[in-house]
Amino acid sequence: MKKQVENILVAGVGGQGVLLASEVLAEAALQAGFEVKKSEIHGMAQRGGVVTSHVRYGRGVFSPLIRAGQVDVLLAFEEAEALRWSPLLRDEGILVVNRQRILPPLVTLGRACYPPDIAAALSSLKDRYVEVGAFSLAQEMGDRRLVNTIMLGAASPLLEIPLASWRRCLERKFPGPLRDLNRAAFERGRQLVLAARGQA
Repeated sequence: MKKQVENILVAGVGGQGVLLASEVLAEAALQAGFEVKKSEIHGMAQRGGVVTSHVRYGRGVFSPLIRAGQVDVLLAFEEAEALRWSPLLRDEGILVVNRQRILPPLVTLGRACYPPDIAAALSSLKDRYVEVGAFSLAQEMGDRRLVNTIMLGAASPLLEIPLASWRRCLERKFPGPLRDLNRAAFERGRQLVLAARGQA
């Protein structure tokens, strides 16, 4: 039996496109005919601070905020943010993480330490922990800004949103020459996760 509401938490740091990604996700869900609620926190986004966005879609969505222990998919654009927000996952929740480390100001100033082995710390998730080299792939494709679209593609096989809805949304969101590039980035991310889960 399908869940009535899907809860997705998108997390990263300023400049990674977290807010744009959550907009695309919410719009794709709307395109598919779901009710959607979205909330975001982006305090010091311009200075590399933490940025999060809650997206809830389904039937009978009454609040934009996801309670602790109720996240179905955590889409983490940065490794330390994956570790920070992983306790919010439900028991069957899936973490999709971009293999990228962005050192926060306290670490660069020597006042804090970056977590040493995040993959080991999250190993208890087992097959619910999905790594995506989105930053490397975006560089390979010639534009670092593609990280968010690659990550959306990676999340797409895990969500009850038809592929056609994703594609229509991408067509509308990215005009001109950006359209083909973002469509290709989305497909690359999608195929990576499908292959990792034996569905390619």
